[in-house]
Amino acid sequence: MSVITSIEDLRVIARRRVPRMFYDYADSGSWTQGTYRANEADFQKILLRQRVAVNIEHRSTRTTMLGHDVAMPVAIAPTGLTGMQHADGEILAARASKKFGIPFTLSTMSICSIEDVAEGTGGHPFWFQLYVMRDRDFIGRLIDRAKAAGCSALVLTLDLQIIGQRHNDLKNGLSTPPKPTPANLLNLATKPQWCLGMLGTKRRNFGNIFGHVKGVENMGSLSEWTNKQFDPTLSWNDVAWIKARWGGKLILKGIQDVEDARLAVQTGADAIVVSNHGGRQLDGAPSSINALPAIVDAVGHQIEVHMDGGIRSGQDVLKAVALGAKGTYIGRSMLYGLGAMGEAGVTRALQIIHKELDLTMAFCGRTNIADVDTGVLLPGTYPTP
Repeated sequence: MSVITSIEDLRVIARRRVPRMFYDYADSGSWTQGTYRANEADFQKILLRQRVAVNIEHRSTRTTMLGHDVAMPVAIAPTGLTGMQHADGEILAARASKKFGIPFTLSTMSICSIEDVAEGTGGHPFWFQLYVMRDRDFIGRLIDRAKAAGCSALVLTLDLQIIGQRHNDLKNGLSTPPKPTPANLLNLATKPQWCLGMLGTKRRNFGNIFGHVKGVENMGSLSEWTNKQFDPTLSWNDVAWIKARWGGKLILKGIQDVEDARLAVQTGADAIVVSNHGGRQLDGAPSSINALPAIVDAVGHQIEVHMDGGIRSGQDVLKAVALGAKGTYIGRSMLYGLGAMGEAGVTRALQIIHKELDLTMAFCGRTNIADVDTGVLLPGTYPTP
């Protein structure tokens, strides 16, 4: 194996090792994938302001996100089907995050359950992401399970009341576990390491749902249930109910509009995440980094503003922080590492991002992440409110 020096190196390995339907699930967007591509491309348009002859000997990327001490302003984003990128993927990613000192967020649509991850990390607190479904009794019990597992924050995703049309998933016949079609079997035959891992685990279904919902007894009924359950009636009144049921720190994810950001503040949330769901929902929406400054300007003095979408390097993290983000989230960058090398791959992804963040901050003449602002960016190249 060649020396791995970038997230792109991990992506190339993951594409070779992960079955096509699951790799495509992670690494694609909806419709034309315009927003998906813009999330990355718009970071590249922002230029950095290099400074010299500044004392940069002692540097720190340590900060806080939602009151949690973190090694850098990065958290693992909630990603569905993580346990299909690599056997027991959510447990492995959570362990890597714990050791590195950043938050891990578990998706409702994870393969490993809340309880699996709590046990697999020795009870280390992690964040739990919630999708709102029509079955409010199930949602209430899911919130209670997260509390019982010691989850330290609830991340409520607001932008998936309906699912965006993801062409690759439709063409690949995405399912978990994969259906034994000739095309799938042929593809799986080229992924022996992945197959061996899956044979060695019992976790191959949606762990937070399977066995916890009445009437869901097999994969066919589970698919039918999930297709019917995402709730298009979700409103700010539901957010208030969830906040009261949860009782702890609440993060609202999926904010792209200033008006929605103001409404989020009114709910009493502790943080918001500027996010377009990785370009997987509304194609044609602005990139997250372009949407960030206006939202920070409008509500950044009232609530902690985080962002996700398109972060593939520590330089991207620095640019987001410079534009006012108090924290960032990585989804695909983590999944590439996981698919490539399991827990060691997630650790490598975090090491790469941290080193890039640290070095870039130094080149820009700053030694503490708390002092990073638009002064590290070249005027005229970055989005403004």
